[in-house]
Amino acid sequence: MSKDNQEKPSFSKFGKDFQESLCQLILVDRPFADQIMEVFDENFLELHYLRTFIHLIMEYREKYKVHPTYKIMISVLRSSLDEEDAATQRQIREYFAKIFKTDVAGGDYVKNTALDFCRKQRLKEAMIRSVGLLQRSSFDEISKVINDALVLGSDSNFGYDYLKDFEKRFEIKARNPISTGWEEIDDITKKGLGKGELGVVIAPTGAGKSMALVHLGAAALKEGKTVIHYTLELGDTVVAGRYDSCLTGVPLDLLIQSKEQIYDEIQEVEGSLIVKEYPTKSASTRTLMNHLEKLKVRGIVPDMIIVDYGDLLRPVSAQKEKRNELESIYEEMRGLAQHNECCIWTASQTNRSGLNAEVITMEAISEAFNKCFVADFICTISRTVEDKQNNLGRMFVAKNRNGPDGIVFPLKMDTSRVSIEIAESGGVQQALVTTTRDQMDVLKEKYTKFVKDKRQKEENK
Repeated sequence: MSKDNQEKPSFSKFGKDFQESLCQLILVDRPFADQIMEVFDENFLELHYLRTFIHLIMEYREKYKVHPTYKIMISVLRSSLDEEDAATQRQIREYFAKIFKTDVAGGDYVKNTALDFCRKQRLKEAMIRSVGLLQRSSFDEISKVINDALVLGSDSNFGYDYLKDFEKRFEIKARNPISTGWEEIDDITKKGLGKGELGVVIAPTGAGKSMALVHLGAAALKEGKTVIHYTLELGDTVVAGRYDSCLTGVPLDLLIQSKEQIYDEIQEVEGSLIVKEYPTKSASTRTLMNHLEKLKVRGIVPDMIIVDYGDLLRPVSAQKEKRNELESIYEEMRGLAQHNECCIWTASQTNRSGLNAEVITMEAISEAFNKCFVADFICTISRTVEDKQNNLGRMFVAKNRNGPDGIVFPLKMDTSRVSIEIAESGGVQQALVTTTRDQMDVLKEKYTKFVKDKRQKEENK
């Protein structure tokens, strides 16, 4: 193929010629495709056959973790166009036949202006969304929506000036924490998880990871927050049923009989919940980001995101080793929290050492210990066979950026009602049988100090 024409081609305001060349570039230039896909949406394209063409490319990338070539696209088109109408099939075939034999028209120009095109299309979406916001006189939200569209793909933050910005580091940063629904955990985390923060619940299979995540989501709903719950293991209606039980106290096996009661009670919940199901290992954080952007266009902005659970996501970029994949996934989740200015709760699996442990420490985390470095708060849930028989368990605070850690809390757990409560103090001694003597002493000391400080605060009130 010959070198791109360096002269600016005569595209008319990102019209048909521009969009056809952009789609061709996405196909033939993998580095460019990887870059533009961070901000690109197939709905930006104004022609249906181009949207379909790009959708097939994106679908192939998602499924096979590689970028298609011209030859691969021939096979993809042969096997995937049957569901399209005759006119669309003809347009795609004609388009592909044309680009297969020619260079990208104005490739350099398209690369240099692709971001401007995405920004323009995103601005168009923002203006459409603003119509509804205008009717509600949500002027601050309109301003934010428009500004977000204008800064798409750019970073105006040049960094923190150590001397000039001296006063800023003494200001109280607005975390906007959301309650965990556990008073004791709120006390040590400064009222819960804040925006941009990542919390992780670690437990073996069947110990209560998903139950804990539903509890956290339900607590946020009671505060009037918007929760987006991504499930990669359970069905969306199953998860919704768990919220029904957690919010109303109706046992899971009585949900159908209590349909009317549940409906009446959840009307009192001030927050909003979206449950989105993805098959295991089918979604990455990029998938979640695209879904969140579509929700935002409809005026749904998350206060809390729940990923059930993080280990079942796939990384944006494939890694040679599983531990590296998991590390990158957790880094991506924290980036997702920061980008959306909300908190994210997720869960992780323990290795075999945690199956019947009375207190699970971070050493029992499956595959990748380094993913713990990314999280702001980590707690573990442990349940022995005897614990399960007696509806008991233990929560160990393994990491806490905003307060003390190393504390063990006894739990009351009712799986039938998706209920997890922190029990009255006093059972910590038996929770430390499997730890070393030194660890036992330290954990006892921390727990005792926590209880003492809590009582002191209550007395001072």
